[in-house]
Amino acid sequence: MNVQTILIVDDDTEIREGLRILLSGENYTILEAADGKQALDQMSDTIDLVILDIMMPGMSGLHVCEEIRKQWAVPILFLTAKAQESDKLVGLIAGGDDYLPKPFSYAELMGRVKALLRRYCVYRGKAQTGMLSQDNILTTRGLKLSLDYNQVWVRGQEVELTELEYKILRLLMQNPQRVFSTQNIYESVWGEPYFYISNGTVMVHIRKLRVKIEEDPQNPRYLKTVWGKGYRFEVSADQEP
Repeated sequence: MNVQTILIVDDDTEIREGLRILLSGENYTILEAADGKQALDQMSDTIDLVILDIMMPGMSGLHVCEEIRKQWAVPILFLTAKAQESDKLVGLIAGGDDYLPKPFSYAELMGRVKALLRRYCVYRGKAQTGMLSQDNILTTRGLKLSLDYNQVWVRGQEVELTELEYKILRLLMQNPQRVFSTQNIYESVWGEPYFYISNGTVMVHIRKLRVKIEEDPQNPRYLKTVWGKGYRFEVSADQEP
């Protein structure tokens, strides 16, 4: 089993040391950076997760995140003393995948780290039957999706998806024909505990996604509903009755 590498970026030496001790104890390889420049200098394809403080002198964590997103799709977990909903939204818009306010518990940190790493392994997995992957682009029946950036094309025309819509589509496209329950989708994409009310959240995003990529959203070609079970990405050209 390959050892996964985590880059910790925080100007607080004690926080970096504490995270290093916790995470190395879970057999992760740990890299450290005290500021944004050090972080960008160490970025490479070998890094599987970035734990990034937002409030740093010089280059902020948000700026670092934006720079990372220009080249890498690695998951980013923001750490910050700010806990307002608006602060979380800014971090996610900048390209972050999750947000953990300080102070945090060991259990909460490990839960989020493992969830992000698990989803990252799914996202960057090899394309399966019925899909072509060239230059990190999945292609099937007129639909193309970049695995590195939020870019999607339908019949040659680029469509604008929100980050959540893109993540849902990427998850389903990389696992064609596999049925994902609303709980699977919510926990994989939102990275939060699932509750029954989360069903509506997933359904709304699936509906909006269909409007953007389907010729006929009422009779979807790509995003199929499996009644009573969830959703799947259809690779067959044949329509179900």
